[in-house]
Formats: sequence, C-alpha cells, structure tokens
Amino acid sequence: MLANLIGFILGFFALVGAGLFSYTYLEHTIGPRTTSEIVSVQTTKATTTPVRPVSTTTKIHTPALKVVTTTVVKKVNTVATSTNEQIIAPGPLRKPVSVVLQTSASTLSLNGVLFYTNKARAENAGLPPLAENATLDRDAQMKLDDMFAKQYFAHESPTGVGPGDLARSVGYTFIVVGENLALGDFDGDKGLVDAWMASPGHRANILNAQYQEIGIAVGKGMYEGRETWLAVQSFGVPLSACPAIDTGMKAQITTNSTEIAAMRAVLNDQKTQIDATPQNDPNYNEYVAKFNALVPIYNAMVETNRVLVATFNTQVQAFNACVNAVTH
Repeated sequence: MLANLIGFILGFFALVGAGLFSYTYLEHTIGPRTTSEIVSVQTTKATTTPVRPVSTTTKIHTPALKVVTTTVVKKVNTVATSTNEQIIAPGPLRKPVSVVLQTSASTLSLNGVLFYTNKARAENAGLPPLAENATLDRDAQMKLDDMFAKQYFAHESPTGVGPGDLARSVGYTFIVVGENLALGDFDGDKGLVDAWMASPGHRANILNAQYQEIGIAVGKGMYEGRETWLAVQSFGVPLSACPAIDTGMKAQITTNSTEIAAMRAVLNDQKTQIDATPQNDPNYNEYVAKFNALVPIYNAMVETNRVLVATFNTQVQAFNACVNAVTH
C-alpha cells in the first residue's frame, strides 16, 4: 500500500512538471502579451436625433402684376409724291417752214435761251431766275435726240415715254416737271422765246412761279426730209424743294412694330400661364417675376415707337402740305 502511495505522489509531481514546461515553452515562443495589444470592443448605445418635419404649407408672396401699356400706334402717314407728281406739257410749238431762211434763223444756243427765258420771267411776272440743272439739261438733250432719231414731234414718244418717265430715267426726282417743245427755224434765241411767250400754254410754263430749275437743249438736224432746229425746255420742281422725310425712321418704325408684336405675344403667353397657376404653387413667384421683368421693356419700346411715329407723321404732313402748295 505504501508503494501505491509513493507511486501516486511521483505521478502528481510529474504532471505538474509537464505543465510548467509547457508554459515556459510558450512564453519563450510567442512572448508575453502586453496590455497594449489587447483590443477591447466597446458597444455604444445608438442615439436617434429627432428630425424636424418639413412644413407642407409654404407661404407664397404674390407681387402685383405690372400693367402692360396698350397704346395703339397711329397709322403712319403716306407720302404724297407717289400719286401727286405733276407734269405740264402744252402742245408742241411748230413754226411754219420759211420760204427764205435768214442767217440769224440758223443759230440757237443753250445760254441764249436760258437768258431770254429768265428775262421774260422777270419782266412779265417779277419771278426769280430759273437755275440751270445739269440733270435736266441731260433730260432735254435725250428728248431732242430721240425726236430726231424716231422722227416725231410730241411730248410722248412712239414707245410711250413721256416727260415724267424721261425725268425719272435720268435720275431727276421731282414734284413737278414741265416741258416746252419747238420745231422750226426761229429768229435766234430771242425769237424762239418770243414765240413760246406768244403761245398761252408755253407762256404759262415759262411764267410758272413754282418752277425752280430748268434744262435746255437745242440742235439742228434732219426732220421730215429737211434740216431744221429742235428746241426743248425741261422745267422742274425737285423733290428737295419740300421738307425731307427720314426714310430710315420709317424702316425703324416697321422693325420696332414687328418686335413689339412678338414681345406682346410672349407677354400674353406668360400672363395666361400666371392665370392658370395657383398662388400656392412654388413656381408662381417665378412666373410673375419673369412677366414683370419684361413689362417695362415692352412699355419702353411702345413709347419709343409712339414718338417715332409722331415725328415721322409730322414730317410727312409738312411734306404733303408743301407738295399741295406746289401743285395747286
């Protein structure tokens, strides 16, 4: 029995020794753990921050809509010259063929005809002299050459070209034009003008107080088989005699009117959109702001165009009054 007890004690100490050996081995193998290597996981209690609810009833500011000017632009007056051009052309003066021709009858001159024409105006009506106009000189020369070339003696050519057509073709813009024609061998420049003054229609042209300018052409050539003289007087009241009209202003009025109409259409659409939108709609203020921003621009354009139209119409009225005074 003693032997069994001794064996138990020896076995116990052997087991303890083995445990100590294992601990020592592990310590040398991985080293002792330090407190810094120990990671502790802490659990934090979740907290819920209350969220403030969003209000579903936002207050809407409703500014007043601005008033759109609805001034009606007056109709632009029309210029009278398009229908009131006046042409004065008495029947052509034709002198019977002389049996005996004198030397003086073979000479006519532009300067001489101009001198005696202005002399007749001064002595018979106290009128100022007519100014020679180079464009009307060209007009008169073209008429003279055409009569010789086409063998006619009339204010209207065989192709239907009259004094007004001829004036426009040479670039003479006019309110009134007149024409005197003469065919034959007259006793010089004075004789020609005296012959015109003896004819009521031609005299009225020479003594017309409205005329300001004149063109003259004289020439000798073959007409109906014989050599003879032709003379032409082209009288005129130029368009510049009446107050000028700013045509650029008319174009600007037309452009402005187009832009105003387009802007008015935009405003109408915006106003319709505003009227159809509830005031508590988040977009309502934006629609109103856009509308109100455009209104003063529109109103300013309307006012600018109104002033332009009034100015232009005043110019047209002054011009038309001048034309009526000249032609009546």
